Amino acid sequence: MGEPATLGEVRTWPTLVSLAQAARALGIGTNTAYTWHRRGDFPVPVLRVAGRRRVRTADLLRYLEADGGEST
Repeated sequence: MGEPATLGEVRTWPTLVSLAQAARALGIGTNTAYTWHRRGDFPVPVLRVAGRRRVRTADLLRYLEADGGEST
């Protein structure tokens, strides 16, 4: 899984990120992220852009900030 992204790092990301990168911000593994997405349990909206799953960085930031700041 690697090291979770800090809130400060997420703030520097582009407007849209991959589901794998969003998983890193949430401190979860990529497989878990895809499982949650398939079940409809991913905590932020997931978009389909050119056949790929993308997450808005702004949605991630809102979620992380509401969850108390830094991802764990």
